[in-house]
Amino acid sequence: MKRHQFRQDALIEVLHKAQELFGFLDSDLMHYVARSLKLPTSRVYGVATFYHFFNLKPKGAHTCVVCMGTACYVKGADQVVAALEQCTGVRAGETTPDGKVSLATARCIGACGIAPAVVYDGVVTARQSPADALANVKGWLGHAA
Repeated sequence: MKRHQFRQDALIEVLHKAQELFGFLDSDLMHYVARSLKLPTSRVYGVATFYHFFNLKPKGAHTCVVCMGTACYVKGADQVVAALEQCTGVRAGETTPDGKVSLATARCIGACGIAPAVVYDGVVTARQSPADALANVKGWLGHAA
């Protein structure tokens, strides 16, 4: 915050750095940022929940993000999510109890030409079927998918 001279318009940059340092944005951290930048907590929370990049809970050791944009959805992204939810035992937006896998969805990742797209630990993968997705995450879980 000091680097940005406690400017209110630097909120997104401050939240990015905070998440980089702490791994996620918990409520105490968001309250601290709000007080330091002299912003309402509701504004900080609103920004943190609006942008897909921010996490309000600790992420798992591995992340799997399924694009749910129109092109991906039409080509079966909902079936990919359903298969992953069944395999991992968690719903999209959650992390497995052992902390191994975080499953998430995104409104659109801008990769419509390769739909349905899934991002595994930051790597965008094209034309994923439910079977492809299960094959990609099974090693993360320590059991057969």
